[in-house]
Amino acid sequence: MELIEVLELRVERRRRRVLQLVHHDEAVFDQITKDKQQEMLAESIALTHELNANGQYLSASPLQPAATAVIVRVCEGKPIVTDGPFIETREQIAGYFLIDAKDIDEAVSIAMRVPGARIGPVEVRPLREVSGLPGE
Repeated sequence: MELIEVLELRVERRRRRVLQLVHHDEAVFDQITKDKQQEMLAESIALTHELNANGQYLSASPLQPAATAVIVRVCEGKPIVTDGPFIETREQIAGYFLIDAKDIDEAVSIAMRVPGARIGPVEVRPLREVSGLPGE
C-alpha cells in the first residue's frame, strides 16, 4: 500500500458518520403553503447536492406522515405490532440526513442549514461504529 493510500485511510477513519433527524409538528407543517413546502424540499435537495460535491453526502429522505408508522415491540418473546406512532410528543421525525463529517461541529453547522430546522429541531447524533456489517 502506498503512503498516499495509507494517509487517505487515516483521514477517512477520522471522519464520522452522523445522523441528523429532522423533527417537526405535522399540524404546523400542514399550515405551511404547498409552495413553501416545495421550496423547502428544493432547498433540502440542493443541500444534498452540495454535500455530495463535498464528499459528505451518504443519504437523505423525508418520511411519510407519522400516521403511516408501525410500532414493533417484543415483550416476553411475543411480537406486538401497533399502528401509528404511539409516542407522546408534538413533534414527529419528518426526515433525515446521513452525512460524513469531520467532527460534531461540522455536523452541527450542516444541520443549521437544513430547511426543516426553521420549523423544528434537528437532532445531530454520531453513529456507532460496528464491525461485521454488510458492505463494511
